Amino acid sequence: MVAAAAAVLPWGGGGSPAWIEVPEKSKSAFWELKRRKVHRYVIFKIDDRREEIVVEKTGAPGESYDDFTASLPADDCRYAVYDLDFVSDDNCRKSKIFFISWSPSVSRIRAKTIYAVSRNQFRHELDGVHFEIQATDPDDMDLEVLRGRANRT
Repeated sequence: MVAAAAAVLPWGGGGSPAWIEVPEKSKSAFWELKRRKVHRYVIFKIDDRREEIVVEKTGAPGESYDDFTASLPADDCRYAVYDLDFVSDDNCRKSKIFFISWSPSVSRIRAKTIYAVSRNQFRHELDGVHFEIQATDPDDMDLEVLRGRANRT
């Protein structure tokens, strides 16, 4: 069995570092999206004890981008992966996976900090992501923004 990866964060109980682990279940949800196309999207959150990055919600293959964005909290941070199917400028059907770091401006400072510090480590656990987006409001991750990024490749 492969051990879960962890990020060292600079705030823990009593000033010691805290570890945020990426359990196999979270990695498996990503692989199900990437390889098996079981999910259109996966939304991850750092659990309340700040120990693990867990799956909060998965979207069925038929769910829309609006369903995905409506699933993100308006006032708290999340990580998400979204599998965008599109027709390229040269008329080819393609699929690209986006990693989205959602950090709305109205989120608590502590939540923004925790998510920002652990983002890179978590993102690198998800091998096969094509693009990254850091979003602080819905316009930052508008569907046309994703399509524009995907069509540049």
